[in-house]
Amino acid sequence: MNLNKGIILAGGTGSRLFPVSSVINKHFLPIYNKPMIYYPLSILMLLGIRDILIICNEKDLNSFRSLLGDGSNFGISISFKIQDSPKGISEAFLIGKEFISEDNVALILGDNFFYGNNLYQVVEKAVKNNKGATIFGYDVQDPERFGVIEYDQKGQVKKLTEKPKNPISNQVATGLYIYKSDVVNLVKKLSPSSRGELEITDLNKLYLKEGRLSAVTLNRGFVWFDVGTFDAFNDASNFIQNIEDKQKFKIACLEEISFNHGWLDKDTILKNSQKFKGSDYHSYLKNILR
Repeated sequence: MNLNKGIILAGGTGSRLFPVSSVINKHFLPIYNKPMIYYPLSILMLLGIRDILIICNEKDLNSFRSLLGDGSNFGISISFKIQDSPKGISEAFLIGKEFISEDNVALILGDNFFYGNNLYQVVEKAVKNNKGATIFGYDVQDPERFGVIEYDQKGQVKKLTEKPKNPISNQVATGLYIYKSDVVNLVKKLSPSSRGELEITDLNKLYLKEGRLSAVTLNRGFVWFDVGTFDAFNDASNFIQNIEDKQKFKIACLEEISFNHGWLDKDTILKNSQKFKGSDYHSYLKNILR
């Protein structure tokens, strides 16, 4: 299975971050030293995906374009679609159906942060083995806030439950998903939940019913943050600062990822990065490209 396209869902109201997010979209807020949107974008780029669709609110469209442009500064292509109101994660596939076309697609939520030394290899293996849909599980202390994964004795997904009051497992589905191109047709079979949304858990249940859902557990050595609360903002920022201070490499430096893939050459990156002149980010780029 080839994976050439990625979607970042960056809509919603960010109500858990009010009053801060009442004046600025949460995806522009800094997670340590970079805008939040850089982190999910970096994951797709690390996977080798160069054709990316960002779904956002209409009022924030110009700000996204101002920050990221058309992606050419990072050696990729970025396009945008509008989500009028938050109607569920699965709606992203209906909004992006023309973008997806006949291709397989990865979806990542705009407020999700992943980190792990061999994360790329784990996801790449999952892509190769994907039969229809792949989710990535992670153990948390508050599973009642997420979609909980229940396994059978063979380690296969047995059941998915959205925000259960009494979770049977601590493992939940993170905000990274991989789907075959038939995902749009399956979303069309969904009905809105009691919240009026097309739930991603309901979509994954359809794949489970067909025997085409796989779950990959992100075990020790991986970190995942759902950066939708102030505590998570603080935790993620502290984590990134600690890693960068110790390793002297930046996490989610989009230009560096592009350079390592061979998408842009050194001179082009240095020229494009002049707008950051005087910042630590610009100094970092100059040092790693020498």
